[in-house]
Amino acid sequence: MDAGQSPKSIKRFVALKGDAEFRKVRKGPAIRTPYFTLRKVPYKPRHGQKYDPRPVVGIVTSKKALGKAVERNRARRRIREALRLGSIPPCKAIVMVNPEVLTVDFETLKRALEVAFAK
Repeated sequence: MDAGQSPKSIKRFVALKGDAEFRKVRKGPAIRTPYFTLRKVPYKPRHGQKYDPRPVVGIVTSKKALGKAVERNRARRRIREALRLGSIPPCKAIVMVNPEVLTVDFETLKRALEVAFAK
């Protein structure tokens, strides 16, 4: 850890960015649960990037599924926190959220994410 970094600034996972990255991951197999759909592919660094295996996750919350922005943001926060606290293997993944993610118990959600990532 560098002198300027605090422990909170170190992330356990990185956000998936760019349409090209999402398209690559969308080709992966779907793992469906009542709370979300997970698509994942093995971790490969981008061209010119050093090999640093860690989870790279994109969270998709659609207006059609969740409605208001408040609910979409809350769903994203819950998923992000469950990913942060859970143990996730190095991969590139997309988590597409269902409305049930807002009502489920947090421990159940965290466990469902861990099980889905283990498959």
